[in-house]
Amino acid sequence: MFASPLPPQHKSRIYVAQRTTLLLFTFSPHPHLAPQTLSNIHINMASLGKYVSKLAGSRVLVIGGSSGIGFGVAEAAIQNGASSVFISSSSQTKISSAIERLKENNQSAKAQLHGFPCNLGSPDTLTSEVENLFAEVAKSGKLDHVVFTAGDKLAVGKLEDFTLDAIRQAGTVRFFAPLVVAQQLRKHLNESGSSSFTVATGGATEHVSKDWSIMYSYLSGLRGMIRGLAVDLAPIRVNAVAQGPTDTEIWSYVKEMGYWDNVTGHLKGRMTTGEIGKVEDVVEAYLYLMKNKNTSGSVVETTGGTLLS
Repeated sequence: MFASPLPPQHKSRIYVAQRTTLLLFTFSPHPHLAPQTLSNIHINMASLGKYVSKLAGSRVLVIGGSSGIGFGVAEAAIQNGASSVFISSSSQTKISSAIERLKENNQSAKAQLHGFPCNLGSPDTLTSEVENLFAEVAKSGKLDHVVFTAGDKLAVGKLEDFTLDAIRQAGTVRFFAPLVVAQQLRKHLNESGSSSFTVATGGATEHVSKDWSIMYSYLSGLRGMIRGLAVDLAPIRVNAVAQGPTDTEIWSYVKEMGYWDNVTGHLKGRMTTGEIGKVEDVVEAYLYLMKNKNTSGSVVETTGGTLLS
């Protein structure tokens, strides 16, 4: 029988237990005798070692970390003992807000928090923006993990309606940006199997839907990219997380328009779990790939069973 003495957290998701209480009972063979409590042992999770402290002291950069899953990854890194967490976004306002929320939600954490703007949306400035980001982060030392969760509007629509420029633009953030980021990793990551680069991708490549040709091309290509980078950047590990529908800020406009129940009802019908993904659950896939030194060139699916429907 297990019980947890952790106080309720009203403002923060908990990605690792800080302490748990173990109650041990012995039962008499005589049914008329009540169980006797032998001991009440308080265990500090941080002292348990290798299974819960793999990110302790690490330095983590989350590109796209001001909201949604990226914010969740940043918060999880803090709660798993990272010493420094860096987040980037195209908006300085969003960065400042995210830093404040991270501090408020994790007041007992000792991690140093930093945020730097980086606009990945223009092919003309993509390389210089990424170089400037890593130059800022490098001022305090090398990184152990880089997580890429940045995204933009999906290019979904009738194929004939897209110009070549529009097709190229559709891949700037979600496809070309991770490649440009990868160009910086040998210089700025500690070169070992403990270091990792994890990229977000969609879980929709196995389901062919009308008007998704452009996005399927990039999403499928990203999976090939991961395998190539895992070889080129070895021993640094490179992996991807394929995400299904997840309740993040990107759905805010749908909720405001009153369409949330209809949209999610349709999505839930395609998910064996019957539930839209939650950030705190999807983030576990990223933690797994950051912690597991035996995984590289892999794509972890967290889709609520969508691929089975």
